[in-house]
Amino acid sequence: MNEPRNRDDWADRQERSNLALLRFMTWVSLRFGRRAGRVLLRIITAYFVAFSPRARRASRSYLNRALGRHAGWRDGYRHVFSFASTIHDRIYLLNERFDLFDIRTHGVEHVEAALADGRGAFLMGAHLGSFEVVRAIGRAQPHIRIAITMYEENARKIGAILAAVNPAAHHDVIGLGKVDAMLKVRERLDAGSLVGILADRTLRQAGDTLKERDFLGAPAAFPLGPLHMAAVLRRPVVFMTGLYLGGNRYDIHFETLADFSTVERSERAAAVDAALTRYVALLEKYCRAAPYNWFNYFDFWQANAAQEPERAPDAVLQKIVEDA
Repeated sequence: MNEPRNRDDWADRQERSNLALLRFMTWVSLRFGRRAGRVLLRIITAYFVAFSPRARRASRSYLNRALGRHAGWRDGYRHVFSFASTIHDRIYLLNERFDLFDIRTHGVEHVEAALADGRGAFLMGAHLGSFEVVRAIGRAQPHIRIAITMYEENARKIGAILAAVNPAAHHDVIGLGKVDAMLKVRERLDAGSLVGILADRTLRQAGDTLKERDFLGAPAAFPLGPLHMAAVLRRPVVFMTGLYLGGNRYDIHFETLADFSTVERSERAAAVDAALTRYVALLEKYCRAAPYNWFNYFDFWQANAAQEPERAPDAVLQKIVEDA
């Protein structure tokens, strides 16, 4: 079965753009302030809208579904500007300039409940809104510790830039793609931390299983690996998203996604399948509520994207964890 191109080329295209944009905007923003930086963002946004036809087509395809109408140039511009704004705001969030933002949280009680037994929990989101603003909650409330999982190459690129923004900022990053990744995740969980993961993408070399769900009116493929990891480690999962609402406003939402704490191995596949259904439903809910926050600029609805390998995903990692 053909591999979907969107599962292995997004890293090369989008992370390269992110890196260049972060470097430039870091210098401008720290030197001239947020207002000046946002003026420049509009110029940068216009450039990308005009000269990135593939991203523009993907944006229009998504917005047509999320908005329920034809998306015009103004919609496309707003979509890219929202993306650029969340990248720009990372600079200030990493420097703990929370005073610059109007951040409102909803559903924190779901996080508190998931952490109640002291065994940690997963925060599972998507490339929807800003994860950095969600991490700001952890920095503002010291009793909540958050680690984030990233594919190794992306972690290196983004980590280098974020360290340049604020060398004193602590980044608890777990690199995926290595044999000991799940062991490191379990260590953080056992310490009572939250482990954040964006669960809407995978990479071809990750060997993850993809499964189709109806998303915004058409089948799309989603990786099972993140939910499978939570099920193997038998932890609760909380859905998260930090939605950018324009200006300096963010809304952070948490909702209970699944609790694998008491799920036995024989029940695991069914529990993961049900959790994926809920994950996609929550994703669709927030895409419709804040449609310009979806930051996957590739064709997410490719035919024949789902794949069903003979072996269960993460089988080797699962064996290591269960034997440890």
